[in-house]
Amino acid sequence: MARERVSNRQFPDAYILPPLSPEARLDPATAFGRQAPLEVDIGCGRGRFLLARATTNPGVNFLGVDQLLIRLRKLDRRAVEAGLANIRLLRSEAIETITTRIPAGAVDTCYVFFPDPWPKRRHHGRRLVSPAFLDGLDCILAPAGVVHLATDHADYFAAIQGILDRDSRFVRIAPFQPTEAEETDFGLIFRAQGLAVGRCSYAHRKLTPAT
Repeated sequence: MARERVSNRQFPDAYILPPLSPEARLDPATAFGRQAPLEVDIGCGRGRFLLARATTNPGVNFLGVDQLLIRLRKLDRRAVEAGLANIRLLRSEAIETITTRIPAGAVDTCYVFFPDPWPKRRHHGRRLVSPAFLDGLDCILAPAGVVHLATDHADYFAAIQGILDRDSRFVRIAPFQPTEAEETDFGLIFRAQGLAVGRCSYAHRKLTPAT
């Protein structure tokens, strides 16, 4: 008789949202059990930033998005241990999240920290910040919403600024500067190595269609 596989996980998922059906979008009020401003961390990784931000802003709902379930489960346990009921986690791909998973106008702030730079020119088409990504941001951001971005890759940073500067739906504002506690793991590594980190922020301005 085949041996039964036994899970070594001791705890159930507390804040990881169940998979959404193909046509479904997240209902923030239901997911969090309350109405509150929504901030989304795309590629939340180990969650150092998300945990710190949620701790100091209890009146805000924070959604962390990542593709790796093992990361989300570790972050889930840390959120429970910290008593942070204003965090929810979604296993999803970044573009899919932006374009199909979040309702229109639901997001007040979006964070995109250290996305894969895909440095080889032939791979630039895989970069997250693209016209399709901006179309998704335009949909999900509230009229006065903002997006904060950071990367250690100079070429990618220039490309990010270029694509956003050319898009009339977004206007550059003073860059977001995380506190020491909010710095991501990547940010700490790059700073320890003496590498420059490019940061930029943009406000969303909902344009009125021409009549």
